[in-house]
Amino acid sequence: MATTLTSKGQVTIPKQIRSALGLEPGSAVEFAVNQMGEVVIHKARVGAEAKPDRFARVRGKADVEWRTDELMLLLRGED
Repeated sequence: MATTLTSKGQVTIPKQIRSALGLEPGSAVEFAVNQMGEVVIHKARVGAEAKPDRFARVRGKADVEWRTDELMLLLRGED
């Protein structure tokens, strides 16, 4: 099954594939490239089915308050 890529990088997922995956308008999909270089499309998992975001549990947890000038000095070193 072939489809054409638009100038915006969009493609139409063929009806046979949408039906097989249970995709409806507004459905979220995930793309991946397997070890053989093939593109794989999955219906995205939502809610309890979704993989946990590996950064979610630490987001907003930093307790170090850096001042910009102190951080820049640390990153750049002393001149």
